[in-house]
Amino acid sequence: MKQRDDQLIALRPELPQVSTHDQMSDQEFFQNNTLRPILKFQNDLLLAIFRHYIEKHKGVFYEISPQRQMDYIESAIHKDMKFRNILKGLVLGQFTLEEYQIYTLDSSAINKRILSMIKERLKSQVQLLSR
Repeated sequence: MKQRDDQLIALRPELPQVSTHDQMSDQEFFQNNTLRPILKFQNDLLLAIFRHYIEKHKGVFYEISPQRQMDYIESAIHKDMKFRNILKGLVLGQFTLEEYQIYTLDSSAINKRILSMIKERLKSQVQLLSR
């Protein structure tokens, strides 16, 4: 398993703008050292998954106003349990064994962080979701 963990970590981009310090909570540290690099690494796949979701739902997203597009993103992630699980899997599958063990200690709070970060990531890149 050590080899897998090393390979996963080697794939992740370095994010020099993300800092860590002693006063940081464990969850914040996990978010900055694990979740942010994974989401950055998985960004293109995340966008492709959301585009597929839009198409699966008849492309309504493309005909609505920018504000409604933001609401659509919120709603899709908040209400569609199957879609939420796909998004969480996108991140969890990139965890090392140690990171997974940390995740299991407070999975509910970490899931909220993951989904919140994904929402913000999609919203900030909404222009890339156009046809």
